[in-house]
Amino acid sequence: MSERPLTPPSATSTLDLSVRAPGSKSITNRALICAALADGRSELRGVAPGDDTDAMISGLGALGVDIVGADGDDGDDGGHPRSVRVSGQRGRITAPTAPVECALAGTTSRFLSAVAGLGSSAVVIDGAERLRHRPMQPLFAALRSLGATVVGERGDDRLPVTISGPLRGGSVRLPGDVSSQFISALMMVGPSLDGGLEIILQSTVVSRPYVEMTASVMEHFGAQVSVSSDRIVVGAGGYRARDLEIEADASSASYPSALVALRGGRVTLEGVGSASLQGDRCFADVLAEMGCEVVWSERSVTIQRDDSVELRAVDIDLRDASDLVPSVAVVAATAQGTTRIDGVGFIRGKESDRIGDLVTELRRIGVAAVERPDGLEITGTGSLAVRETVLTHHDHRLAMAFAVLSSARHLSLSIADPGVVSKSWPGFWNELARWCTPRSTDRSGPEADDSASGGR
Repeated sequence: MSERPLTPPSATSTLDLSVRAPGSKSITNRALICAALADGRSELRGVAPGDDTDAMISGLGALGVDIVGADGDDGDDGGHPRSVRVSGQRGRITAPTAPVECALAGTTSRFLSAVAGLGSSAVVIDGAERLRHRPMQPLFAALRSLGATVVGERGDDRLPVTISGPLRGGSVRLPGDVSSQFISALMMVGPSLDGGLEIILQSTVVSRPYVEMTASVMEHFGAQVSVSSDRIVVGAGGYRARDLEIEADASSASYPSALVALRGGRVTLEGVGSASLQGDRCFADVLAEMGCEVVWSERSVTIQRDDSVELRAVDIDLRDASDLVPSVAVVAATAQGTTRIDGVGFIRGKESDRIGDLVTELRRIGVAAVERPDGLEITGTGSLAVRETVLTHHDHRLAMAFAVLSSARHLSLSIADPGVVSKSWPGFWNELARWCTPRSTDRSGPEADDSASGGR
């Protein structure tokens, strides 16, 4: 990743966009796990690009899963295959001789920690320094209760760790208010355990739509899953190979949506509609509450704002869609009144301290923002025309959100470490340039040329 600052382009005309964001990273990661544990070969089409997907594919490969690009697939704008074929291992893994490196991918580290417990030989799970500080203890405690041995190399429950199984089926207790990824990790290994798995939830689940997404993807691959308010029951019997078309990423789609909300105009988001599995599709409803017009169809949504309509502040709980916090925050930066975002205290443990670092960068450009224990407050202002360099804190979502704000409001902002967007959307900078020019009436998406992308 390049640390050279990049100045985002300014939107030069009224926006009229049709955008298909890259494939959903969340669905891609879950589908890769289920296909890897299945009986037979699956094809996944529309897989997410980016570092997190690379880490998942590489990690599964290290555990003995054969994953290759589908025939005739030349890759997308970041050189990533759009379709992959996964040869399932029927719930078995092969222990690698070297550590499984997860880079900065929290989802990958958590999902693969559970998968590592399916084998009887030791597997080392590790990652970059920032990932080594992210919480893992509830997941490791649950794996131990199911029979795995989990040993932290630094004497604590953080990466790197050595995990060996085999896991046994049965019942396990898990808090729901830390990360839904712990729950999803256990759910997905459940079909490979004798007798299946019961997860008793000891507290209210944060980001519950992600748990429901996990269940839906598992069911697509033939698993039996029951999700209720206080427990999840996963039947034994393994997975069956299936092909899957992955829908567009709703979190990524929030950036062109925020651009239109801030600038005025219209955007149709293809592949994220009312039938989407993703809770982050609710960003369109948030924008409607803030003053935009929204029209849903099953497979798309259109968002429009007349530039004569002022944006309004909102009070919103985003515990079920926490990846949207930066996108909501930059729209709120120019809205009338004070926006309050609650229910997201747990995002301090994301790629950045996504509350504290977000507030710091908002203040840097003149926005009155206040940290709260469980969220933040943003008071909108019309005085943002300052020249500053926004720091990304190794967080792709901060980079993209502030870039959109800069482009929409013609601010002289520079984005430090712009290459951080490779975590989820390698072609983002070229896409943003395309949206901001009169050519942006053309269809855009992850398949567009990225040869001129700067700052990576």
